[in-house]
Amino acid sequence: MPFQFLRAPTLRNSILWLLASLLLVFLVGMTLLSHLNLNYSKDAISDLRRQQIKEVVSGGLTRIDARQSALASYTVMLANIGESFYRLGDTGSTGSEATLKSDLENALQQHLEDFEGASGAGLWFEPGILADGNRSYMPYYTLESVTPSVTGQSVTAVPKRLDTESRFGKYRNSPWFSRTLGPDWQPDPQQAGSVYWSPVFFDLDTQRALLALASPMYNRDGQLLGIATTAWSADEIIDLVSEVSVTDQSFAFLNDRNNRNLSSLSQGEDSREEQALIDAILGLNLAERLPEAASGERPPLTTQRMMVNGRDYELYFAGTAGGMVYGAGVPEDEINAVLRTMVTTNKQILLGTVGILLLISVFLIWRIVRLIRELQASYTDELTALPNRVRLQRDLQTREGAALLILNLDRFNQINSLLGTACGDHVLLVVAARLARLRRGSESRTIYRLPGDEFALLTSPQSQSAIEELAADMRTLVTDQRVYWENQPLTLDASVGVAIRQESRANDPADQLISQATTAILRARQQGRHQLLYDPFVGIEETFENNLNWANRLKEAIDEERLIAWFQPIHDNQLDRVTKFECLVRMVEGNGDVISASRFVDIANKLRLNRTLTAVMLEQCFREFSEREEEFSLNLSYGDITHQPTVKRILDALDRSGIGERVIFEILESDGIANYDEIRSFIEQVKPYGCRIAIDDFGTGYSNFAHLLSLHVDFIKIDGSLIRHLDEDETAFLVTRGIVQFARSLNIRTVAEFVHNEQVQARVKELGIDFSQGEYFGMARPSP
Repeated sequence: MPFQFLRAPTLRNSILWLLASLLLVFLVGMTLLSHLNLNYSKDAISDLRRQQIKEVVSGGLTRIDARQSALASYTVMLANIGESFYRLGDTGSTGSEATLKSDLENALQQHLEDFEGASGAGLWFEPGILADGNRSYMPYYTLESVTPSVTGQSVTAVPKRLDTESRFGKYRNSPWFSRTLGPDWQPDPQQAGSVYWSPVFFDLDTQRALLALASPMYNRDGQLLGIATTAWSADEIIDLVSEVSVTDQSFAFLNDRNNRNLSSLSQGEDSREEQALIDAILGLNLAERLPEAASGERPPLTTQRMMVNGRDYELYFAGTAGGMVYGAGVPEDEINAVLRTMVTTNKQILLGTVGILLLISVFLIWRIVRLIRELQASYTDELTALPNRVRLQRDLQTREGAALLILNLDRFNQINSLLGTACGDHVLLVVAARLARLRRGSESRTIYRLPGDEFALLTSPQSQSAIEELAADMRTLVTDQRVYWENQPLTLDASVGVAIRQESRANDPADQLISQATTAILRARQQGRHQLLYDPFVGIEETFENNLNWANRLKEAIDEERLIAWFQPIHDNQLDRVTKFECLVRMVEGNGDVISASRFVDIANKLRLNRTLTAVMLEQCFREFSEREEEFSLNLSYGDITHQPTVKRILDALDRSGIGERVIFEILESDGIANYDEIRSFIEQVKPYGCRIAIDDFGTGYSNFAHLLSLHVDFIKIDGSLIRHLDEDETAFLVTRGIVQFARSLNIRTVAEFVHNEQVQARVKELGIDFSQGEYFGMARPSP
């Protein structure tokens, strides 16, 4: 039988118009394709070629930025050394001033030799700092090559100190100061760690083209101590400029901040054409055309056109970390050269494309017809020709307010069992015909056949009394008259559940109203009533549905092996690195979403699946860390420890792996421990393997210190409820300090959980907590 919602003439006409419009769209598309020309292909290929050029230029820019960042890091490191030596001298911990200077100069020489490619390095202190009166103490060293005395020996470079004190008196008089900082420069403690670059200049001392970098030094009070400088051969940057290989005649260039071309310094004399290109680039003054980049982001590539000797070029350039301009130029005719091969093939492709699109059009129209038929079948009950449950769910999604009445036939299974399914089908057809009377005179009502022996009526929301009257009429139509099957009268009875909503919410499940009406039927039968209106304030159904949903999802995840171990790093505050990981279970949904254990662990406990979770974690974690060096911790509940098969599984894993000395078992403090003897028994069994014990969530509730002493634990993990407010809650700080002192007195190491920012970590270190764990050092991730 045809589906009801497709019988309406308006809808049928709409579908026919849709098919006609689709055919028209394809005809128009074929007409447009017949008028395509090479311009479309030209734009596409040209864009692709330009993208290739940008990738090459970006690669060169990355190399230059990496090298310039390294040079800046060396300079900041030198400034840190100068500040450190100043603090040592200020505290008097290094002896005499002469000893301090000697140590500082030795450190300066050592770092100069360690700075790959450095030409010179110096520390220029403010007058009076490490010097007398208005003089500046300013040790500066350059690297000079030493000619070997024996043939075959390698050339070495040794540091040589320049007499800067007598030459300049004060470091602000030295040439590098005006080159890098400028005469108007003023110190700003907020800019500590900043690096300033000079243009390329020719140094008389080393007879080389150099770049100078400077980084200010400040004391703890923000007062300027001086400047740390490094000098680098310009070749350090120039050598990174490589030829663009996208086209034969492309070229690369590098200009400093004074708009001087650097890439030609190491290339010898330029040809006339090369010199003309360089002059044209310098004439554009590209540094002024650079857009401003967002803070912390790489500057975008800028495109500029120019003409040299009658030939058009495209320039792709960007600013570097050191304030230079790096880019490449490509002749426009070489960008579009690849299009010549497409001219002959474009016409051949055109006819083939038109034919293919015509076939696709016919196929799509055929598929649409098939889909309409399949849609009709999927939304229609095959027996009664009424809309089915799928259609009901869809209709509920499109309605704001709705009232749903579900009628369930009582003892219908007995009819099927005693009289056969043919009799049952006849009864269902009779009920469908009787319920159809409810639609007379009301277009807002729709009758549905649900699976089994249920029917539904969907209508607009009304008053409670009106809906209850409609439910009574619905039941009366079914039960007042007998149904005859082979001249035998059959008496029917039914229960009706009603659910009403005034408006829908975005997060409501599609079948929520169906579930509520079904729940009303169950409650009506429990109360011995024929009909009942669902009461949303009871709340049983919501909890039941949620638990059932998570139970099904958890069981599917176990069956499909979608429970996986994630690992959260634990930072050693003394070694200043990650030395441990906590293993945490996660559920991976079918769509790839990762669900935290807090969402399903309670359900796992109720379903007694928590032992399965522990077994999965044991297998995955021991396999993951079998060939690693870090320690790892596993969470065990009191139930795991008292469950002998689980304990045996743990001992077998320790025995097979041989990595017990890197295993830490975490036991929840708040996990309702009923018998500490069982905990001690477990600890005594795993300790011989080198395992250690941690008490998790320490500080969340009542802590039995006497039992804690008897367990001989190795770690206490201080709960995040205390740690997360450590930087602003003095009470939390005092309580945590007491826990740390207690643990230290027992030689127990401490771990701070939920360390989420730098301020909390500073307080953690102030308290002397051994380890930190939390967002500041990294959340759980799928691999260590």
